[in-house]
Amino acid sequence: MAGMIMILKSLMRRKIRTILTVLGIAIGVAAIVSLSALADGFQMGYTALISGSKADLVVSQPDSFDLSMSSIDEGLLTELAPMPEIEQISGMLQGYSEAEGQPFFFVFGFPEDSFVLSRYIIKSGVSINSPEAKSGRGRPLILGSAAAEVLKKSVGESLRVGGTVFRVVGIYETGDAMEDAGAVMLLKDAQELLGRPRQVSLFYIKLKDPELRERLIQRVQRRFPDLTIGGARELADQTSMADFFQGYVWVISSLAIVIGGVGMMNSQLMSVFERTREIGALRAMGWRRAKILGLIFGEALVVCLGGGVVGSLIGVFLIYALSASTTFFGVNLSTLRPQQFLTAFGVVIVLGITGGLYPAWRAAQLQPIEALRYEGGGSGGKARRLPFGGMTLQSLWQRSTRTALTLFAIGLTVGGIMAMEAVIRGAFKEMDTMILGANAEVMIRQANVSDTSFSAIDEHILGKIAALPEVQAVSGLIFTAVTMPEAGGFFILQGYAPNEFSIQRIKVVEGQPLATNHQILVGRMMMEMLGKEIGDTIELSGARFRIVGVYESKISWEELGGVITLRDAQSLTGRPRKVTMAAVKLRDPKSATQVVEKINTLFPDVHATLSTEFSSQMPDRQSTDVMLNAISFLAIIVGGIGVLNTMLMAVFERTREIGVLRALGWRRRRVLGMILKEALVLGLLGGVAGIFFAFLLVYGLNQAPMVGGLLTSVWEWDIFARALTLAVSLGILGGLYPSYRATRLQPVEALRYE
Repeated sequence: MAGMIMILKSLMRRKIRTILTVLGIAIGVAAIVSLSALADGFQMGYTALISGSKADLVVSQPDSFDLSMSSIDEGLLTELAPMPEIEQISGMLQGYSEAEGQPFFFVFGFPEDSFVLSRYIIKSGVSINSPEAKSGRGRPLILGSAAAEVLKKSVGESLRVGGTVFRVVGIYETGDAMEDAGAVMLLKDAQELLGRPRQVSLFYIKLKDPELRERLIQRVQRRFPDLTIGGARELADQTSMADFFQGYVWVISSLAIVIGGVGMMNSQLMSVFERTREIGALRAMGWRRAKILGLIFGEALVVCLGGGVVGSLIGVFLIYALSASTTFFGVNLSTLRPQQFLTAFGVVIVLGITGGLYPAWRAAQLQPIEALRYEGGGSGGKARRLPFGGMTLQSLWQRSTRTALTLFAIGLTVGGIMAMEAVIRGAFKEMDTMILGANAEVMIRQANVSDTSFSAIDEHILGKIAALPEVQAVSGLIFTAVTMPEAGGFFILQGYAPNEFSIQRIKVVEGQPLATNHQILVGRMMMEMLGKEIGDTIELSGARFRIVGVYESKISWEELGGVITLRDAQSLTGRPRKVTMAAVKLRDPKSATQVVEKINTLFPDVHATLSTEFSSQMPDRQSTDVMLNAISFLAIIVGGIGVLNTMLMAVFERTREIGVLRALGWRRRRVLGMILKEALVLGLLGGVAGIFFAFLLVYGLNQAPMVGGLLTSVWEWDIFARALTLAVSLGILGGLYPSYRATRLQPVEALRYE
């Protein structure tokens, strides 16, 4: 108890440093709590959607990356329903669309007679299958309570989802955050909205008797080998999107927590330096090394636990704020779980152990006589000087440990952002290479979609565009991905018409080009990973294809997949007569700008751009820019706190030095300039370190399994400019208050400082 009181008193003697250190760790913890809540909410949403349906079994497309990508022919209902084991069966279509400012809005489509609709408890208005809903004008939908609150909609109002206007006939509640953040509509309306006619994501099955479960599973597997059937929870656990999102969460959270941890280690080291004489006195009074180690180590753990508590509160606040402003992934306070807080505290305890170990060990190694001789304030000990540089560099060099830790924190912050931006730009550059390789002047995607993967263009629109006098040819393509357990990851799939010009960019190096359906060209890298040969078969989401050729590509990720016919791709994705995007070849390439304007005017359902500008105008690019800006903002806060803490410690340590300078006639402005200059140089050096870290991170990522050099990075001048600007901003923001504090020191008081 006495030891804990001493730890608390020691921390409270340095309130500002303690508060800043706690805050730096807290932001990392808040990132873990809030982002984990988003990821867990997404997983729990799928689990509740599937297992909460009162269904005994679920039939779906195997190896789908996400439930929204699962596709089954609705016509199979007539073959499944008569099976003697089945009491009731219902199709369901799930997808994403845009809804009045919400880029990712959940849409669920059910037939009118679905038994699953009973789980949607109507809080106001009527159900989607009620006579009142059918008799009213317009397309009906019922809106989740969370979505209604965010969108500020009530019964009777209209809601634009994608390009279609719906009438809100009811507000429902299920208790599941994801479902309550979306909308339920009739199956035929959902199919039209999502561009998936006569398709469902899955079938819910209610058995006449639970004992008939295995018999029905065997019957369905025997009759429909290209489908998967199992329990609701089994299907929810197979969703790859949730795992992908969880990995993304940990990458961002780890960056924030490591930066906060470096700041904590820096703070503890400076605490040891500052209290050298105090530690010497305790050693002279008989304190053993183990007791000194326990004191410093205990302080580190208390600071980390304090950061965990504050960070948890900030995380809860962030989730609350998000739930009031967006329907993104069903974010809601109900998605918070004890496991998320336990994980966060587990991380900060490990952080406290690793970050507090070296400072505690260093304090325990101090000899009583040497410690009591220490003068503090940077004046004691042997001075080390650089053979070059002025007062600013010499000052930073004198405190090399602190400077190195701060440079590491800034470098990791800046380098992480640089690496992400370079890799993202590399991905879009390869997309440009793919598009330009088709030798088309204009590219087309669906208008008003939040992500290109949701794009679905009707082929009859392409036919009308092909009939324009300026157009020579139009070629559509499907672009998607499926889960492939044999490869341990994803299989990137493209669909082209064998007789159209777009497929000519695929360079077949072995075998022969595509000629008909049920054939596939496989990328060289994927071919080697699978150990396949030409003539072998490959299974993708329950469909079998015969390998007829191998292709190579300058686009790294393109070899991690294959190419099938457009008709096969449309069947696999459940989008008959639809394409993801289309390439337009013109008779006169010089008329491209005018043709783009003409297409956008005549066909409002599609969005046309010049092929050279397609990737820059993709909604995916805008989403990644928003993500990068959010990460940069987080990094500036965490890194800025670290620099602020470092510079404040420098001011405290050099109080007597500053007092001497003030006594020698230095004006406040000159003292302010000296501290600000140090912070600025620290930021610039951190920016240089960040560039090194960025190259190191990209290299390290390319050595990871399943990546193996596939990440293409683009290092353009503005990435370096942005990195240095960020680093300098960190230095300036972190140095403002410490420099101001230094100017407030009076010479006499400063000279008395111990």
